[in-house]
Amino acid sequence: MGMMRVAQISRPNGPLEIVERTIPEPGAGAVRIRVQACGICHSDALTKEGAFPGIQYPRVPGHEVAGVIEAVGPGVAGWEVGQRVGVGWNGGYCGYCDNCRRGEFFACVRSQTTGVTYDGGYAEYMIAPASAVARMPADLPPAEAAPLMCAGLTTFNALRNSGARPGDVVAVLGLGGLGHLGVQYAAKMGFHTVGIARGKDKEPLARQLGAAVYIDSQAQDPAAELIKLGGAKVILATATSGEAMSAVQGGLAVNGALLVVGAAESMQVSPMFLLMGCRSIRGWYSGTSIDSQDTLAFSVQTGVRTMNETYPFERVSEAYDRMMSGKARFRVVLTMSS
Repeated sequence: MGMMRVAQISRPNGPLEIVERTIPEPGAGAVRIRVQACGICHSDALTKEGAFPGIQYPRVPGHEVAGVIEAVGPGVAGWEVGQRVGVGWNGGYCGYCDNCRRGEFFACVRSQTTGVTYDGGYAEYMIAPASAVARMPADLPPAEAAPLMCAGLTTFNALRNSGARPGDVVAVLGLGGLGHLGVQYAAKMGFHTVGIARGKDKEPLARQLGAAVYIDSQAQDPAAELIKLGGAKVILATATSGEAMSAVQGGLAVNGALLVVGAAESMQVSPMFLLMGCRSIRGWYSGTSIDSQDTLAFSVQTGVRTMNETYPFERVSEAYDRMMSGKARFRVVLTMSS
C-alpha cells in the first residue's frame, strides 16, 4: 500500500506534527475515505489538549470531513467506491445497545467519536465505520461542505427539533462559527429570526444572514428586547459564555426553550422563572450521519452557506491556532492537495 500524510498529536498539549503513515485498509463494516477537506472545530481542542477521558495517542483530530469513498470493507451494504461523503462528530453506533434499539443512536453506549476515539480528517485518508458516513450532494464543493458536518449539523438539527413553527420568534445568541449558520437556518425555516451579539458592528452581518431583528447585548437588555417581540419560542445559545446565556433567559416566551449548543462551563438559572412559564433549558447533541445528510441537502436546497477561511494541509498548525484565536470569520477549513 502507498503512504499518506497525517497531522497527529502524540501527547496531550503536544504540537500538530505532519508524519507519513501507510494508507490503512478498511476492516469489516468500515470504508476508507480520501479526504478532500476537513473543517477545524473548537472541539478538536479536546484531542489537542487531552481533555477527553481515555483518549489514546498518537491521535489524528478532525470531525468535519468531506471526501470520496476509495475502498469498502467486508460486510458494508449501501456504500460504494467513488461516492462523495462526509463524516461528522458522531463516529458511528453499534445498533444493538438499549439506546440504539430505542432509536437514540446518538447516545449509543459503544459510540465512537471521529478524531477523538479514532483517527479523523486531518489526513489524506481515513477509515470510518459505515454508520458514521453521510451522502454528500454532488453540487457542494468539499471545502464548503466540511463545516456543515458539525457547525451546520448542530444548528440545523437543533432548530428543526426545537418545536418552533414558522412565524415563531427564534433568537440566535452569538454570531460566530455556529451562530452565523444558525441565523441562516432559522430564517430559511420561516422563523421570525433575531440575532443577538455584542456590539453594533455585527448588525449588518446579522441582517445579511437573514435576521429580521438585531439586538446588541452591550447596549440593550436582550431579555427585555425579546419580551417586546412577545418573547422567544426558542433561543439557540451558540455562545460559549454562561453569562450571556443567563442574560437572555428572561426573554423566553411561555413554554419557550433555551436550546444550548455552546459548551459553556456553567450558567445561572432562575427556577422560579422556569416553573411560572413552563419554560425549559435543554441541551442538543449535534446528530448522526443521517442528520448530517439532511443538513447538507437542506443547505443546498435553500442556499445556506458557511463563511470559511481555507488553509492548505501543510499549514495545519497555523490553521488550528487561527481557529483557537476566535478571530476566524467564521470556520477554518483544511484542504488536501492530493
